[in-house]
Amino acid sequence: MNKKLTVFVGLSGGVDSGVAATRLLQQGYTVVGVFIKVWHPDFMVCNWEQERLDAMRVAAHLGIPFLTCDAEAEYRDEVAQYFITAYTLGKTPNPDVMCNQYVKFGAFLRFAKERGADFIATGHYAERVDTPSGPQLHRGTDPEKDQSYFLWTLSNEQLAYSLFPIGNTTKKEIRKEAEAARLPVATKKDSQGICFLGHVDIPEFLSHYTTLVPGLVLDEQGNAIGTHVGALVYTVGQRHGFTITTANTNRDPLFVIDKDLVANTITVSTTRQTTVARGALTLFSTVVRETLTEGETLEAQFRYRQKPFAVTIKNITDNSLTLLPLEEVDQPAAGQSCVLYKGTHCIGGGII
Repeated sequence: MNKKLTVFVGLSGGVDSGVAATRLLQQGYTVVGVFIKVWHPDFMVCNWEQERLDAMRVAAHLGIPFLTCDAEAEYRDEVAQYFITAYTLGKTPNPDVMCNQYVKFGAFLRFAKERGADFIATGHYAERVDTPSGPQLHRGTDPEKDQSYFLWTLSNEQLAYSLFPIGNTTKKEIRKEAEAARLPVATKKDSQGICFLGHVDIPEFLSHYTTLVPGLVLDEQGNAIGTHVGALVYTVGQRHGFTITTANTNRDPLFVIDKDLVANTITVSTTRQTTVARGALTLFSTVVRETLTEGETLEAQFRYRQKPFAVTIKNITDNSLTLLPLEEVDQPAAGQSCVLYKGTHCIGGGII
C-alpha cells in the first residue's frame, strides 16, 4: 500500500535525513528528496551550497528525485526577525522551535502538499505513535538525541502529515545503517544544521540590527563589579560573556539573575535563581494536542535535555496555561519554551 503514498523528505545533507529517506524507500513509499533553502545574513559565512550538494548526492545514490524548497522569506520573517525582536524586548528566544513551526512544518509542508505529497518526513529524533484518536508525538528512543522538545508547536494537522523514520533508533545505530547503505554522508560529522542557528555569535549578530551599549555588572547589593556588552543579550542563568573587574578571591562562578534594560545593567550572583516550589509559571501562545484539566499533573521542561519536573495545572485559557512547579528548579527566562509531557508523550507547550 505504501507504494501509492508519496513522502517528501527534508534532506539537509546530513546522515540522519539520509537514513530517513533510505528507510522510507525500504518501506515501499515513493520518496522525493527536498533541500530546504533558508535565509542567512550577508555578513555571515554559510556553506549551504555544500550542504545542498551533499543532499543531492544522497538523492542520486538512492535514485530519488531531488527538489529545492525556497523558504528564505519564511526564515527571515518568522525566525530571524522573531530572534531579533525577542532579544530587544529582553526575552530569550528559541529559534529552533520557530524554524520547525514556520519553515520545516510550515513552508516545506505547504511546498510538499502543493506537489501532491501525502506526507513529509524529517530526520528528527522523535516518534509518531498512531492511536485510534490520531497520531501522537513521543520522545525519541535515544535519550541523548531526543528532539521532541523542539517540535512542541506542531498542530494535530501538521503532525498527521509528518513522519519521523529514525526516531525509534539510537544515533550509533543510525551511523551503522548509513554505512551499510553506503550513503555518501555516512561518515560526515554532525552539524548544527542551519547556519544562522548553529554558528551565530549573539552580540555580534544583534549589533547589526540594534545598538548594543556597554554597561555595568552589579552584585546582589547593587555594587558595580564589572562590565557587559549590552544588557539585552544576556539571559537568566548565563555564566559567561561579561567581565568582572573586582577581585573574586574564591573564584565561584557567577550567574545572571536579573537584567534591567532601562538602566542597562545585569545583576549576577554565585547562587542560581530557582523557582519556589508551587510558584506559578505562566505560558502563552500555547499549543496543546490533548484535553487538559485544572489540577492535572504533568511533566515539564524549559531547556533541551533538562531533567523533566512535575507541575500541576492551575489555570487554563484559550492561549495560556498557568502551572505550579511541584519541585524546585532553575528559574526560567521569559521567552523560553516550556514543553509538556505525559511520560514519553509530548502533548504541547507554550512560551514562558
